[in-house]
Amino acid sequence: MNITFEQVVTEKQIKVLANTANVVWHEAYKGIVAMSQIDYMIEKFQSFNPLFEAINKNNYLYFLIKSDNNVAGYIGLHEENGKMFLSKLYILKEYRGKGVSSKTFEFIENLAKEKNLKSVWLTVNKNNNHAIEVYKHKGFVVIRKQVADIGNGFVMDDYVFEKIL
Repeated sequence: MNITFEQVVTEKQIKVLANTANVVWHEAYKGIVAMSQIDYMIEKFQSFNPLFEAINKNNYLYFLIKSDNNVAGYIGLHEENGKMFLSKLYILKEYRGKGVSSKTFEFIENLAKEKNLKSVWLTVNKNNNHAIEVYKHKGFVVIRKQVADIGNGFVMDDYVFEKIL
């Protein structure tokens, strides 16, 4: 399995990213948060317009994760205060457990090191047990808990993880 990372820059790539997000968020959050919250979060954060703005106005880097030229998932990254914020990491279910996340973490950490950043941090839903175990396995530790109001009566109840590089 050949894993590559394609930076998302064109409108066509953003559309692929948004379509991938729609599929993978329903896979990842089913049973963790209500379907109405999943749909709301996709529309607010991972549909075409918010993604276009994040990439073109807010300096977020998005990459499609590709396995033998097929989209296997995606990542969203942002430099903040000398650290790399791993805003998004989603792998489609048919690619999980096949080494894609290991290659992805290697890519993220190498990119952060190239930019002389001291750590990678992320947020994860407190009930997303599989993701929590993956992050712990990859050397991330919980540094705090946070609850963020995302509007429409919804909150994100998360752990904040960090890995020093």
